Amino acid sequence: MSTAKKEYKRITVKTLVDMKANGQKISMLTAYDYTMAKIVDGAGIDVILVGDSASNVMAGHETTLPITLDQMIYHASSVVRAVNRSLVVVDLPFGSYQSDPKEALRSSIRIMKESGGHAVKLEGGKEIKESIKRILHAGIPVMGHLGLTPQSIYKFGTYTVRAKEEAEAEKLLEDAKMLERIGCFAIVLEKIPAELAKKVAESVSIPIIGIGAGPDVDGQVLVVHDMLGMTHEFNPRFLRRYLNLFDDMTEAIAQYVDDVKTQDFPNDSEKY
Repeated sequence: MSTAKKEYKRITVKTLVDMKANGQKISMLTAYDYTMAKIVDGAGIDVILVGDSASNVMAGHETTLPITLDQMIYHASSVVRAVNRSLVVVDLPFGSYQSDPKEALRSSIRIMKESGGHAVKLEGGKEIKESIKRILHAGIPVMGHLGLTPQSIYKFGTYTVRAKEEAEAEKLLEDAKMLERIGCFAIVLEKIPAELAKKVAESVSIPIIGIGAGPDVDGQVLVVHDMLGMTHEFNPRFLRRYLNLFDDMTEAIAQYVDDVKTQDFPNDSEKY
């Protein structure tokens, strides 16, 4: 068996670095609850991200900004209880780390202690360097996030592709190198040109996980509700839908409603 096909019984932050070195791609999906996490973990995913996208997917907010630290801990706890193999990474929500490195550490400690998560993820580069360093010095693994950073959506004003211009692209590359240098174990690159993502992946030894960043990175991440087709309004170019559960679930529920109203359910075999 080649090293690139090595099977890992339990994924750790070191596993991911080894996977990049071995040329083995990393699979990553979101999950926010026990039932979904049980399925995702059992299917063999490498990393489960308890994303602040729960603000959109689970709570219906327009942005990721409203979700709180307490809510992230609730979702992360539910996921951790389901997982046997995957590495569980938990987003630090907006407002829990940007202003003060001490606050960033307190938030990270709460996530690790109260949820049992394995690592935290923060959005940004040199602007949050001191917060990341404080968290790392406490022994908590950190995943970075560059490119389109949804917590900064009101600054950007749009969800369009980031780092198309040379100055922003150069800053992103330098930020990636800085995140590696201070000790981050991986970086998510969201919605940036594929050529730039390839350059970043080749410039650092830690894994680069892409979402809308092309194929030449070390792994991919999607929101599980999007790739399963449970959502249908969101149609970015980078999204591949592997199922169309929105239609399937709607049809199943409509059939249940009809069966109840026509007294077809429950039938004789379904009663005691």
